[in-house]
Amino acid sequence: MDIPYIVIDQLTPGQQQVWKTYFGDADRPRYIEEGIWRRTQEKATAEQSGWTAADDARRRIIHYRYRYGLVPTTAAPAIGLTDLYLYHSATAPADEIDAHHDALWDSLATGGWKEAPGGFLWTRRDLKCRITEHDAHPQDTAAGRTLPVGYRSLDVQIASVSYAPPPAVRQLPWNVLSTGIRCKDRPGTPTRVPDLSVLADLLPFQVEIGCGTSVEAGIPPLHRLHEIYRVTDRQGHEPREHRFTLSPTADTLLHEVLTVPEEKTAEFVEMFRACFLAEPTPAMWALKELKDAGHLVGPVITNNFDVLAARAGLDECFMRRYDQTVPDVEWVDGAKALLVVGLHADRRKVQARARARGMQVVYLDPEGFWHDGQFMPYPLEGPQDGDLVCRATAAEALPALVNLLKQHAG
Repeated sequence: MDIPYIVIDQLTPGQQQVWKTYFGDADRPRYIEEGIWRRTQEKATAEQSGWTAADDARRRIIHYRYRYGLVPTTAAPAIGLTDLYLYHSATAPADEIDAHHDALWDSLATGGWKEAPGGFLWTRRDLKCRITEHDAHPQDTAAGRTLPVGYRSLDVQIASVSYAPPPAVRQLPWNVLSTGIRCKDRPGTPTRVPDLSVLADLLPFQVEIGCGTSVEAGIPPLHRLHEIYRVTDRQGHEPREHRFTLSPTADTLLHEVLTVPEEKTAEFVEMFRACFLAEPTPAMWALKELKDAGHLVGPVITNNFDVLAARAGLDECFMRRYDQTVPDVEWVDGAKALLVVGLHADRRKVQARARARGMQVVYLDPEGFWHDGQFMPYPLEGPQDGDLVCRATAAEALPALVNLLKQHAG
């Protein structure tokens, strides 16, 4: 595979300006796309991981980090993937690791990779693949973690030839692992409201947005990344409980990367491509009107990396970070409510902090979506006793709130 890998060819002048303003010269490195998943087999995750006894301790860690940049062409510049880094660590009983090892060698041969002297590094055009096996993973030893007898680990690092991940990047997924697993919230008994008119008595308010606003802009939901990286056995859109991918023998991700890297990379970059090509939605412009009117205060607290709020002229407080367990939030004295838009599970600590400040938490989410002509329920996790929930889309409810507050203003 050739690096740079072209993601969007021949940018229009408008797209070049979007890159310069919101990606290339932004206040944070939005030209970097990064994700981490750690899935462990233990009692607390038995439903998803298949844990039944102490000998079940399989683990899978995925870390990707991609850098994008402008690439000159004979006509207009393109956006290209200029650095690729994918780390995969599997820990399992020795027989499963042996089978995983053999499958990797078969995939390397099928994909046409060339072995370098030493037997642990392979190359394929502008990509390199490094494989390391451990009887006891050094990260476990350093952290004092003990695995069942007979467990082994196998690490695979696939990167563009010119990229050497610094120690801080290599360490990051293990730092995330040490923070523990995410346990589902127990929802309380919130009050259902038909619309957002309750906010008329809770001005000014702050807002936190999740992927619901992004989906309305045509960006795939985050579970698409779970499909691409085989985080679970999920296929399709049905929001049911899906089992973790933990057994190396059932894990197809590396086989896909090693045998057809060009095709798999097209999947890897599709989220970034969709985010770049998306445009602010009516819901985003409604938030901008609310901000200009003084009803919405503070930055948009966001878990999204699509920059849509910024492109609508709003300041962002970005929460999806790996360098802070609990990222800072710019709270505004006098704000009476936190409106949470299209956010299901992640970063619930923001809502907890809002409640601790005495703010009313209001959720805006249809709690489901349409798929193949059928409405698929997708209940919220976060609402607690005393919270309010409006089951509507952002595209419907936020412009309606703007109109309502205009009428109140006379």
